[in-house]
Amino acid sequence: MDKKEFWRLIEESKKFENQAEWLTEVLSHRESNEILEFEFYFESFMNESYQSRLWGAAYILMGGCSDDAFDYFRGWLIGQGEEIYQKVIENHEYLATYIHEENLDEEGYPQNEEILSVGLDAYTFKKTGDTEWDDDIHDEMLEKLDKKGLKPAVDFEFDWEEDTDDLQNMFPKLWARFGENPLG
Repeated sequence: MDKKEFWRLIEESKKFENQAEWLTEVLSHRESNEILEFEFYFESFMNESYQSRLWGAAYILMGGCSDDAFDYFRGWLIGQGEEIYQKVIENHEYLATYIHEENLDEEGYPQNEEILSVGLDAYTFKKTGDTEWDDDIHDEMLEKLDKKGLKPAVDFEFDWEEDTDDLQNMFPKLWARFGENPLG
C-alpha cells in the first residue's frame, strides 16, 4: 500500500456511517504488511499534525482540548481525507469555513476516536480472528512500524496560553466563529 492507496481508502470510508468499522473490515481482509503500511501512513499523519498551533485551533473549536481530545481531533482530520487534511495543515483557519454539522460526530465535535485503532484492530483480527486487545500483538506492531522508519511526533512547547488573547490573535476567523460559541 502506498500513500495514494491510503488516501483512497480514507475517501471511500467517508461514504459509510461508521468509517472506522468499514476501514477495519476492509483492512482485516488485506495482507498483514498492507495493514502495517496503512498504520504507518496513519501514524505519520498523526505525528505530522501534532502541532501547537493546530492544538490551539482545536481548543477554540471545542472550547478546550485535552490530550485525548486532540488525538481524536487529529483522527477526525485525517478521516476527512487528503484534500481537507492538507488544507488544514497549511492553514488552520480553513476550519472556520469547513466545520459544519454534517462533518461532526454525534455530540457535535470534530472528533473520531475509533479511527485511531483501525490499524491495530485489523492487524489483531488478522492474527487472532477478533479485535480483542492483545499486548503482544500491539508490541509486535509497534516494533514493525519502528523498523519501517516511523518517526515519532516531535515534542513542542505551546506558543499560546489559555485565558489570554493569544488564540484570538492567532486565529481571528476561528475566534470570530467559535471563540464565544464553541462546538458541542
